Amino acid sequence: MSPHTESGFTRRQAIAAGLAVTAAAAVLPAVGRKSAKHSPDDRQSGGAVERMPVVFVPHGGGPWPFVDSGIGDKLELENLATYLRSIASLPKTSPKALLVISAHWEEAVPTVMAGEHPPMLYDYYGFPPESYEITWPAPGHPGIASRVASLLAEAGINTARNMDRGFDHGTFVPLKLAYPKADIPTVQLSLKRGLDPESHIALGRALAPLRDEGVFIIGSGMTYHNLRAFGPHSAPVAEAFDGWLRETAQLTPAERDRRLTDWQNAPSARLAHPREEHLLPLMVIAGAAGDDRAQIPYNGTILGLRLSAYHFG
Repeated sequence: MSPHTESGFTRRQAIAAGLAVTAAAAVLPAVGRKSAKHSPDDRQSGGAVERMPVVFVPHGGGPWPFVDSGIGDKLELENLATYLRSIASLPKTSPKALLVISAHWEEAVPTVMAGEHPPMLYDYYGFPPESYEITWPAPGHPGIASRVASLLAEAGINTARNMDRGFDHGTFVPLKLAYPKADIPTVQLSLKRGLDPESHIALGRALAPLRDEGVFIIGSGMTYHNLRAFGPHSAPVAEAFDGWLRETAQLTPAERDRRLTDWQNAPSARLAHPREEHLLPLMVIAGAAGDDRAQIPYNGTILGLRLSAYHFG
């Protein structure tokens, strides 16, 4: 990719500009909950686990907001940060673990992070030195990693485990805001190369039982991700695609999943996502959502480009 965008921004500026988000709806609606099932551990202890929601969040770009890039309106940046902080309040009870599907990890088969103490993975470049000193030392959870692998195997999905991979910025940026104490065990799961939407919806369906076992599933990506076309000139493209996506997410589950599978035929789809890795985490979340309908707690703009987040359950 050329270091310069078509609109004249440098690539770094385009990434940083993706952080400048104006919240059009910053107040979260009340979230309905279904009655929870019991995991084997909870049955033994006599406790019940509240069913966890599933969410898709925009993670911004690079090391924001922990390093000042000097680009973007401070109020807009704080609005996005405020939203990301708010996701920790969605579960009624503290999660047993977090499972994150980040746009920044792809493998030949879905691969689960299985180390006890995942390191940091600074998967960005061209930022100040302090960008590579950010820490978010959440523990891993090998038991949850095993459970993820088991659920996928039961669904006929081949998997792998990675003992060494660290948290990429699709995970540590939003979660350092939401869970600054880094005290909730966290596991990442990769996307599958090829980025087939139907396969990722099936991946989410296989993971759905984790919601009744105290695991908060989070998809981390962006609903608009074309670094070569950031700027007001692309606003009609972003608005057309995001409008279709908002409508789709709130349909009946069967129709929602059908349309997400066929997302490439949506208005301006390939202009909004020349490559769909930042959209695929939403497919996993939609699969895990089951019969839940979407709520849109956050909808704003990036340089006039529409951006949204989705909550289910």
